[in-house]
Amino acid sequence: MMKWLRATLRGDPCQLQLDFEGPPQNAEQLLARLRALGLKGITRCRLTRNRAVMVSFSGRELRIHEAYLGATPEVLEAIVAFVCGRTRHERRAAQRIILSFPIRAPLRTPVRRPGRTNEEDEALVRELMYWHAEYNARYFNGMLSTVPIRISRRMRSRLGQYTAASPYGEPAEIAISRAHIRRHGWAEALHTLLHEMVHQWQAESGYEIDHGAAFRAKAIEVGIAPHARRELRAAKAGRVVSPHELLLRAARQE
Repeated sequence: MMKWLRATLRGDPCQLQLDFEGPPQNAEQLLARLRALGLKGITRCRLTRNRAVMVSFSGRELRIHEAYLGATPEVLEAIVAFVCGRTRHERRAAQRIILSFPIRAPLRTPVRRPGRTNEEDEALVRELMYWHAEYNARYFNGMLSTVPIRISRRMRSRLGQYTAASPYGEPAEIAISRAHIRRHGWAEALHTLLHEMVHQWQAESGYEIDHGAAFRAKAIEVGIAPHARRELRAAKAGRVVSPHELLLRAARQE
């Protein structure tokens, strides 16, 4: 009895393990489980229902999809390795394990992405698809997948966005802001497309989708600005460019 008590007071791992029978039920229990597996530097865990990003962390906060409450010990260990890994190899290996965990969308959750391309913008989409194939062959040796491209009329602050495929079966997608095309011209829109294709290259090559060293190196290689933001000026102030003119510009681009 005294031996058991001393082990309990010392925090013997065999005794602590008794507290973790069964899957965690909330964020606090999940954080405790991850800490027991070696997680460091994280003081807060927040459960999400984000269908595109399964696990992410910033500062001392870990954001993780609620489905991982039922993850296996191997997957939980991979989450710890993803957060605390010291090398790219460790994090990439952990990422593969994390994404292999099957996540099913609740029946109440619609499997769709917000926004659709307006019929008036279909010609722009076809032209962007042409340039995606052209840039793929020219800069990526044709290794990138063909992904849907959408013209967004809602996107105001962002020029473009690459969204990776989700575990719910939604394909990867590139969205380009229609306001960006109108304000800054077709050449800048193609620059943005190539920027998002570098993010696509990151995703399909097993890198984290960010603006870190891998992104900057590839951006310089393909000849675009190697940073997240760039200063842009309107093509002609106060002038709205028609889709027909944009297509003519694209034909003259190269």
